Amino acid sequence: MPRRAVTQLRALLRRLFGDHPYEEKELSELLDYRFRDRGLLEQALTHRSAARLSGKTFSRSAANERLEFLGDAVLGLVTSRFLYEHFSDKDEGELSKLKAALVNKVTLSRVSKEIGLGKFVKLSPEEERMGGRHRHSIIADAYEALLGAVYLDGGLEAATEMIETQVLSRMSELVSDRAHYNYKGELLEYLQGRGMGAPRYVLDTEEGPDHSKSFTMAVIVLGTRLAVGAGPSKKEAEQKAARLALMALRQKEDKLPRPVEH
Repeated sequence: MPRRAVTQLRALLRRLFGDHPYEEKELSELLDYRFRDRGLLEQALTHRSAARLSGKTFSRSAANERLEFLGDAVLGLVTSRFLYEHFSDKDEGELSKLKAALVNKVTLSRVSKEIGLGKFVKLSPEEERMGGRHRHSIIADAYEALLGAVYLDGGLEAATEMIETQVLSRMSELVSDRAHYNYKGELLEYLQGRGMGAPRYVLDTEEGPDHSKSFTMAVIVLGTRLAVGAGPSKKEAEQKAARLALMALRQKEDKLPRPVEH
């Protein structure tokens, strides 16, 4: 087929179906929502690394960070109302713990992976090579950005329906699975994303008889002991230490190196 004819055919298909017709249709089915404003969908899926490659002066409005901010607030509101209405026997502290378990990056990254969101996120080639498509923080942020985009496009009712279907309907499962989460992997990702290297785990103590051992492991980052965890195995103690280290790091996040941008 002549080159000119191919060009014309491509232009026709683009006008009829858009730049990514299959992807958008597939994602709409996964989310059970079809966007009226495709620009919002595009922005929600655009990581800042891809926004920098647009050929224009970089603008934060081109990436999904502002939508992520909005989506985080929408998720918090919908989740808070759901817990308030369904758990009248729980006090403020108990409700806060349940909410924290549902709206954190761990839970959102799991939901995102299960719906296959990672393959739709737009990344720079370098971020792609570094495994960004599977990075917990990136896909969790993209999910929050999608919630923000759905809220702007279809209102609170549409966003509520998505959150209830994909997150709140599975509350018991998602909350219980927190115990099996890989905090060591999340800590490694957190540190490497800030150029802080890899953590090191050392055995502090080993106590008890062989059939009932207790181990205490410390996690060290750049020569500093960040946290100590205890458990019936070294692996479990390391996971607990990693979880505590993440909590400590996030409390001081404003003083740490900013995430490395690609």
